[in-house]
Amino acid sequence: SKRMPKIGGVYLQAESEVASINMVLGAGAAGVRVMTSTSSPGISLMSEGISYIAGSDVPCLIVNVERGGPGLGGIQPSQSDYFQATKATGHGDFHMLVFAPSTVQETVDLISDAFDLGDKYRMPTMILSDGLLGQMMEPVVLPEPKDPTDNKDWAVKGHQGKRAHNVVNSLYIDPKELEDLNFKRFEKYKKIRETEQRAEEYLVDDADVIIVAFGASSRIAHSAVDMARKQGIKAGLIRPITLWPFPEKFIKKHVDHAKAFLSVEMNMGQMVEDVKMTVEHKKPVFFFGRTGGMVPTPKEVLEQIVKINGGDC
Repeated sequence: SKRMPKIGGVYLQAESEVASINMVLGAGAAGVRVMTSTSSPGISLMSEGISYIAGSDVPCLIVNVERGGPGLGGIQPSQSDYFQATKATGHGDFHMLVFAPSTVQETVDLISDAFDLGDKYRMPTMILSDGLLGQMMEPVVLPEPKDPTDNKDWAVKGHQGKRAHNVVNSLYIDPKELEDLNFKRFEKYKKIRETEQRAEEYLVDDADVIIVAFGASSRIAHSAVDMARKQGIKAGLIRPITLWPFPEKFIKKHVDHAKAFLSVEMNMGQMVEDVKMTVEHKKPVFFFGRTGGMVPTPKEVLEQIVKINGGDC
């Protein structure tokens, strides 16, 4: 709030999540870079506005620092909004680019990338973090400031009579027109699936048991992999950085040599569904998770690796 005015920006404390997301729609439609943030149930309140933003092809950034649920839940860390972020952030047919950082530095870096890609594809983007990472203190290197692109000829910025006026809108009465727009949008999503998948791999080339984990859970899984290796178990880790598009190509290339996959999450089992679809029943896929604000430990994850490796699951 103190920094933004110094660099020509605006910080505004809205009265509600509903107001905030609709302010984002207005600012984004005017062509400026805009973001908002909340925690879990706040996204539910924003869901209608997020759908309007997607239906209007307006770029923006939404940050969700997840906490436990459902309902009012608690204020402890969770990853239980995976389905919401990747499958149904709002009504209708649309997707958002969803990024899952695992460090404070990566959060900074991905925010910059999310703005750039949102502008490139004209779509909302999300940083899906969690309460563990959100309250963490780590040193970061801030990027050099850069001027965002001003080449938004679609934006509603006033035309001074020099061109036809722009309209940013998500309401289409003609069903054929709406269908054509949805087809066009999903062609864009197809391109994004092909070009924007991101993941980090750790010790997977010879791994028998491959863990798939994102965000804070991946840091815990990383330690568990090291512990397993010390015991002579060939474990590895695939850390999705994009949750949508899901980085299936990073998993598919290891299906033939891996004996099993283990999805580690801070929820009751959400990303594991995407892992199963990617593996296509060619190898067993297991799940381990904690929920309600409880965080899995490296020892607990190691125990699961040992069971899977020994055929006890």
